[in-house]
Amino acid sequence: MSMRKAFFQLHTAVFLAGFTGILGRLITLNEVLLVWYRLLISVLTLWVLYYFKKPIQRIGAKDLYKIFAVGCVAALHWVTFYASIKSANVSVALVCFSSIGFFTAVMEPVIMHHRINIAEILLGVLTIAGIYIVFHFEPQFKTGIILGILSAFLGCLFPIFNKKLLKSISPETVTLFELTGGFIFITILMPVYMQFFPPVHFIPGWSDMGWLLVLSLLCTVVAFNLSMKALQKISAFTVNLTYNLEPLYGILLAFIFFREDQLMKESFYVGLSLIVISVMIQTMLIYRKHQRVR
Repeated sequence: MSMRKAFFQLHTAVFLAGFTGILGRLITLNEVLLVWYRLLISVLTLWVLYYFKKPIQRIGAKDLYKIFAVGCVAALHWVTFYASIKSANVSVALVCFSSIGFFTAVMEPVIMHHRINIAEILLGVLTIAGIYIVFHFEPQFKTGIILGILSAFLGCLFPIFNKKLLKSISPETVTLFELTGGFIFITILMPVYMQFFPPVHFIPGWSDMGWLLVLSLLCTVVAFNLSMKALQKISAFTVNLTYNLEPLYGILLAFIFFREDQLMKESFYVGLSLIVISVMIQTMLIYRKHQRVR
């Protein structure tokens, strides 16, 4: 697969992911039920598709446990992300998600055992500064911001671990077992979670079910598989950095559909500007590096 195709797959996945925040607000279920239904539909769809296509690779128990563990991290990332949306709003949750670049710059060298890139750290700090500005001047969103940052930390981990897994296991196999592991984990977690945070209702209505199908099939099955394939050619940091475009897509959609721009003060736009600058600089650096390699 060419680098150009990998970047196309990655940006398609990011564009689809940009809708997840909007769908998280449109779906009226609480965050853990939302993720449970999302994974249920996604896992059933994948098992049916892969049963007929038969692309699943045989793997040992040790690798299966590793994939399941990463799936648990991914599921927790989604739960905290949607909890952030429901505690604050789509725009705040997505701004906090941008800190994923900083966490990746710190965690990827630790997990993959290579040198820390100072430029990546500095760009990540610029993003954190943008989030701090939002946090400092928008105290009513405190809980949502904390949950959003926790979601970003969890979100940085599974692409890094997936990078290691994809060296020996196919993207289809990793996707299937990862989402299956996440579903099993959420199923076990859900009764305990709902004791502390009881939901208003358990069964999705027709509107919720329609949005869940979009979220599960397009924004999970398709997007997850595309990003897995892109990871075979592109570094975890670049993948996570490109996912910084997700907040920009999502915030724009939140402004259009929910008029969240009317809820935000000037400090939000100052913080968002720092994040956009960080993304633009890193994109330019990656492009120049790629040109030198060519």
